[in-house]
Amino acid sequence: MFDGLKEKLGEFREDAADVAAEQATTEHEAQADSEAPDDSTATDDSTAGAPDGADESEGGPSLTDRAKSLATGKVILDAEDLEEPLWELELALLENDVEMSVAEEILDGIEAELVGEQKTITESTTGLIEEALREALFDVVSVGQFDFLDRLAATDKPAVIIFTGVNGVGKTTSIAKLATYLEEHGFSSVLANGDTYRAGANEQIEVHADRIDAPLISHEQGGDPAAVIYDAVEYANAHDIDVVLGDTAGRLHTSDGLMNQLAKIDRVVGPDMTLFVDEAVAGQDAVKRATEFNEAANIDGTVLTKADADTHGGAAISIASVTGAPILFLGTGQGYDDLEAFDPEALVEDLLGA
Repeated sequence: MFDGLKEKLGEFREDAADVAAEQATTEHEAQADSEAPDDSTATDDSTAGAPDGADESEGGPSLTDRAKSLATGKVILDAEDLEEPLWELELALLENDVEMSVAEEILDGIEAELVGEQKTITESTTGLIEEALREALFDVVSVGQFDFLDRLAATDKPAVIIFTGVNGVGKTTSIAKLATYLEEHGFSSVLANGDTYRAGANEQIEVHADRIDAPLISHEQGGDPAAVIYDAVEYANAHDIDVVLGDTAGRLHTSDGLMNQLAKIDRVVGPDMTLFVDEAVAGQDAVKRATEFNEAANIDGTVLTKADADTHGGAAISIASVTGAPILFLGTGQGYDDLEAFDPEALVEDLLGA
């Protein structure tokens, strides 16, 4: 999963570590030269009159600061030292479908961690770079994160979860997977087919309900989606069921009629969570759609399907940051058990090959 992005992050880590090591070597040599006896009394016009410790580049660490840091086994990097590897990293992130503002946020995080600060020189300067990269990645993928099961447990029964997104991204299958996941964690659920206008929608969700042995509420084709979800809530109340999982029609943000249906579900039922579903392999298209759906429906979290087939990882890196709503689950295969709770720390460790 995300093998292409892993490779690029590894290349940046090595390149940046080489730059840091080279800078340390250069500064050690410069310090040695400055401590050597000098019989010349000539003064370099370019530095004459400069205050002690002044740097050649405005705003960067001074030569004196650099020299002092070396005496304690440390090195100071400035922006110019990392300019080339950071540029290469930015290109790599964009090539792997990371949204531009998110890529810039990652770069800013790395610079803030490394530039202008004294960093201890260890046996491998790769450790310094890796930690900065880890912090920057974690900051963008963990935005808005919450414990899904804890929130469910704290919600009055039945908790109502509505699924939304465009056609063909795996909403209905994800509902069945989440029902399986919930059962494994002690929560009962009922499925509700609010996708009432699509031919074959009832049959599709019924197949899933039968396979996982879950109750299903559905109406005739063309019925009111809000009424279906409402009936599912009534069924859950009558049968002491914990969670209602409501499917909706695949919709585009530009489809006013479908968005009005979603708004009516909000008014009639008042769902506790609205989850956006899209394919990880859709990359920046998924990020764009997540932004648009969030503006229209105020999503609470995202389920990314086909994560196991995604070599880029751009959607997983970007969606939480651009929407403020966390990724909650990754679909990782065809089976009903192939749904993983999203763990930002584990994702970052995996991306860095730790």
